[in-house]
Amino acid sequence: MADSPVTAPRFLAPAQVAELLSIDVDEVIALVHDGRLRGAQLGSPPRWRVEEPSLQDYLSEQSETSRRMALWRQSQTASFPEVWGTSTQGA
Repeated sequence: MADSPVTAPRFLAPAQVAELLSIDVDEVIALVHDGRLRGAQLGSPPRWRVEEPSLQDYLSEQSETSRRMALWRQSQTASFPEVWGTSTQGA
């Protein structure tokens, strides 16, 4: 039984990532420096490359953050009776 081949992560140029995210290349490099995207300087001369799987992780993280913010905004607009019920016991 043969082992499945290990595939190396695909690397994207910062310009490709910037286009996918609709941001500037400098912002992509800043995301790498902040550790929000995984990347490295590869080649000679060294040029930044971003691991494709880290882009998926970043997008998932952004989606989760947006989902939580939407829930937070929704909870802020709810009235107390909507949240706690309308029972008036012990008054």
